Amino acid sequence: MSPESAACRVSASISERAAAGRRVLAAGLLLNVFLALVKISAGWAGHSDALIADGLESTLDVLSSLLIWLALKYAERPPDSTHPYGHGKMESLAGAGGALLLLAAGLLVAWNSLREITGGAVDRPPPAPFTLGILIGVVILKEGLFRYAKRRNHGVASSALEADAWHHRSDALTSLAAGVGILIALAGGQAFVSADDWAALFSCGIIAWNGARMFRGSLGELLDEQAPQSTIDRITACAEGVPGVDSVEKCRVRKSGLTLLADLHVRVPGDSTVSSGHRVSHLVKDALLEGGHHLSDVTVHIEPSEPRVCGH
Repeated sequence: MSPESAACRVSASISERAAAGRRVLAAGLLLNVFLALVKISAGWAGHSDALIADGLESTLDVLSSLLIWLALKYAERPPDSTHPYGHGKMESLAGAGGALLLLAAGLLVAWNSLREITGGAVDRPPPAPFTLGILIGVVILKEGLFRYAKRRNHGVASSALEADAWHHRSDALTSLAAGVGILIALAGGQAFVSADDWAALFSCGIIAWNGARMFRGSLGELLDEQAPQSTIDRITACAEGVPGVDSVEKCRVRKSGLTLLADLHVRVPGDSTVSSGHRVSHLVKDALLEGGHHLSDVTVHIEPSEPRVCGH
């Protein structure tokens, strides 16, 4: 395969995966718009601050999904003279931004809950029973969307889409906690009216944990963190299977958007000519680009193998 055809194949793969990721984001975006309107309206009518806070979190999810959608669109642009490695880092940047929005949502819920707890929540009426039914429906919908997004992301391999999926899981957990609080408030009456605020406050820890975890992963990509060892092992094994390769001395792999970039030091026999070493390097590069490793570019450095010492 020529370098031009390999590049075209990689570009087509990036476009297909980015389009698949945007379809998942679009489904979540539309659902979040609907849920934000329902939760805020129902929370206001049903006297549930936890449900209103949950609706505000869904509003942030709408903004997050929109930013990630635009980032995926930008990240699939091919390399150019000013960005020779492509525009994939925008996807990681969007993942970090989505994680920060998730943390912001947790702080917003915590602030609202603490304000109600310390401000005399017992003076307001208990939540209306219908708010519990709404939250049960929200939990089912958001957990289903989380599983759908996670499953589709196996083929896309996007940290931004992963962050968006965890937004759905966090929303489901927040709604579940709010539902438990509303149930306690309904069962206990006026004395337990602040239970939904305590439940919402408890869910903030889960939201913060997910946000911090996703931010760390995206930050690692922005700082060119080494790919997982399992990925390194697969790439190394593929390169060592190429005829003319004695071994792989060094393998560095970093993520750039929806693809990976690899730098390898490959050992060939010490008496190889420059021409044969150059041919082996191209064979290694072609094998890796065609090996299904989501690689968009490979740099191969040829090293001579140490001469074998024969015993007497």
